Amino acid sequence: MKNIIIKEPGGPEVLTVAEADIPTPGPGQVLVKVSAAGINRPDVMQRLGRYPPPPGASEIPGLELSGEVIETNGDFEFPVAGDRVCALVHSGGYAEYAVADASLCLPVPDNLAVDDAAALPETAFTVWNNVFDRCGLKKGESLLIHGGSSGIGTIGIQMATAMGATVYVTAGSPEKCRFCEQLGARLAVNYNEEDFVEKITEAQGGAGVDVILDMVAGGYIGKDIQLAAPDGRIAIISGLKGWKTEIDCRSLMVKRLTLTGSTLRPMSAQYKAAIARNLEKHIWPFIGKGQTKPVIYRKLPLEQAAEAHAIMESSAHIGKILLINE
Repeated sequence: MKNIIIKEPGGPEVLTVAEADIPTPGPGQVLVKVSAAGINRPDVMQRLGRYPPPPGASEIPGLELSGEVIETNGDFEFPVAGDRVCALVHSGGYAEYAVADASLCLPVPDNLAVDDAAALPETAFTVWNNVFDRCGLKKGESLLIHGGSSGIGTIGIQMATAMGATVYVTAGSPEKCRFCEQLGARLAVNYNEEDFVEKITEAQGGAGVDVILDMVAGGYIGKDIQLAAPDGRIAIISGLKGWKTEIDCRSLMVKRLTLTGSTLRPMSAQYKAAIARNLEKHIWPFIGKGQTKPVIYRKLPLEQAAEAHAIMESSAHIGKILLINE
C-alpha cells in the first residue's frame, strides 16, 4: 500500500510517499480501506519530532480516517466487513489501509459522504472530552471557543449549539468571524481588531462565560480567567501562543474556577471508547439529520500531504483539510 512517512523531523517537505505492507488487525481491531484522513495540529507536531506515537503504534501519521471495513478480528457486532466507518486512531491514517480499534469506530450517516466523515473523529472526540466531560457544559450555559474557524472550532460551535448552549468564538479575520456566526455562534470577535474580553463580557451582560475551550494558551489564559463566570471552567488543549504565562491565582479562588487540560492521544482505548459512545448517542443524531456537519476547507490527494501541512500551518483555512485516496 501507499502511505506517507516522515523522513526526518522538519518542515512539510519531509513528508514523503512510500510503500509498506498492508497492516493486520489485532484482537478487537478492524482493517479499513481508507477513503480519507484528516489533517490535525498534532500531525504537524509529530512531523516536527515533538509528538511521537504511543509505544507500539504505527509511525505513519494520521489520527483520524474514514473508509470501508474489509476485515475484522474479534467478536463484536459493529463494525463488520462492508460497513462505512470513521475512526479515531493512534496513528496510521495517512495510508491506503489502516487498522482501527472497533470500539473507536463510528458509523458514517447515510446523508454524509464517506470522505467528509474523516473530518469528524479527532475534532468531535476532542470537543466532547473537554467541553462536555471535563468541563460539564450544560444546556443554557455559555461557551467560548478560541480558534472558532478551526476544525475543532467549527464542529464545536455546532455541537454546543445543538446541545442548547450559547457559543462565542474568537477568529482572526472578518471572513472567519462571519462564517462562525453563520454556523451558529452568537458572536465572533476578530482578535486582531477587538478586545474579546470586553466584547464578550458586554454580550453576556457582564455575567462572564461558563466554559472556555482554549487552543491558544500563553497570554490568553489570563484573559480567560478574567472573562470566566463564577464557577467557570477553562480547558487548555494546545499552546499556539506558548505554554507558559503568569496568572492571578486570586481570581481563580474568588471565582471558584476550574483550570484543566488534556491530550487525547495517550488516553486508553477504554477511555476513548466511552467518548465514542457518547458521541453516537448525543451528537450523531444531529449529524444524521444534517443539523451538524463537518466543514471541509480542501481535499488533496494522499501524495500531496506536504501541501496539506503547509496549508494547516498557514492558518488560512476554515474547517478541515483532508487527504483523499483516489
